[in-house]
Amino acid sequence: MTSDVRSHLIGLLLGAEEDWPRAFEAILRMVGPIQAGGKTHTLEAERVRIAPFDLTDDVRHGLVIDRLAYWYYHPREWLKKASLMNNTYLLNSPFTFQAMEKHSAYCAMLRLGMKIPKTVLVPYKNPVDNVRWAYTSGKYNDPFDLEAIAEEVGYPLYMKPFDGGGWRGVSRVDDVAKLHSAYDDSGSMLMHLQATVEYEHFARALSIGPETMVMDFRPGEPMHSRYAVTHDFLSSKAGWETQTVSKVVNAFFGWEFNSAEMLVQGNEVYPIDYANACPDVAVTSLHYYFPWAITALVRWSTYCLVTGRKNPIGLRSPNAYFDIADNADMDYDEKMHAYRALADSELEAEKYWQWCEDHLSHLPDRVLEWVGSKEFDTLIVDTVRATYPEHEHEKFLAHFRGLTGLWAADQQNLRAPQA
Repeated sequence: MTSDVRSHLIGLLLGAEEDWPRAFEAILRMVGPIQAGGKTHTLEAERVRIAPFDLTDDVRHGLVIDRLAYWYYHPREWLKKASLMNNTYLLNSPFTFQAMEKHSAYCAMLRLGMKIPKTVLVPYKNPVDNVRWAYTSGKYNDPFDLEAIAEEVGYPLYMKPFDGGGWRGVSRVDDVAKLHSAYDDSGSMLMHLQATVEYEHFARALSIGPETMVMDFRPGEPMHSRYAVTHDFLSSKAGWETQTVSKVVNAFFGWEFNSAEMLVQGNEVYPIDYANACPDVAVTSLHYYFPWAITALVRWSTYCLVTGRKNPIGLRSPNAYFDIADNADMDYDEKMHAYRALADSELEAEKYWQWCEDHLSHLPDRVLEWVGSKEFDTLIVDTVRATYPEHEHEKFLAHFRGLTGLWAADQQNLRAPQA
């Protein structure tokens, strides 16, 4: 008796990206078919088109990776319909986009006792576009002293939009003159003032399902050089905590494809940004880490579809986390370990890794072979030509070929028999 065949379609809802979707499609072709649960599972990807839709239209996609709906409302509403009406699994859910404005994430992690730098939300510099503004602000808005708030936060500080996004509107403020200049420039953006922290390392963690990669991030460098390839740049304690912060944030909000930024001084970890509807996965920035990121995205998508993992709508109940936060008998480290256990359970980490061993153990070797192929090199060439001016092509081709080649060499060394 032959097993039933289940076909799974992954939708890619895209903006201007081309590199990682090509990589995702290539790696997904290496996955199946998968024999699991008495069934044969096949998977393919499709780039989602945008068109009028009836609310009762069928949705063929079992899972959608969304890179567009954070700012484009028509596909956002299609995703909501697909989730509510058709049980489509979403990475990430549009029902939590409000929380992905950094403010909500700060509040939640402060509630859990994490070391968030002092942060103050100040009113708009310019009035919002609403005819009721003048009356409401005149009657109810309290006057405030911006300089006094900045003094309390402490110089230097950062002024940045409450909703974040691509380093938009971020200013380092060293004195009163820069404070007023940055606030004047903020216009109609709603801004946080946030204390800075003396740090040794700026860590950026990319989490995809239960997988997390912590990278040495250099925000002052051009994008192609921001992710430094420096292994073990954090102590074991700080490395574990940066991973934990990223995992806990994701499990708390139900995000499964997100990046987190933390400042690290010795063993002290200070989360500063950790809510990103469209985390960076471009080959021109991730380079060395690009093969891992796309492989992880394929693995998690495949796992969710084949195992029938349920994607809850909206935020999960935070009560289990709050119970830990309110436990006066636990110190900070004990609470972080308890949060991590909750996060790993929510993301099914142990089950996931065993499932990958059982069904996708061939994938790392196939990806390694692909990174050395003509197909992958063509992806790099096409991306460089589309991204940089012609006179810089050779420089950047050498740069990205070198870094992805280094990844391949490191992977081969890991697989080599030990003497």
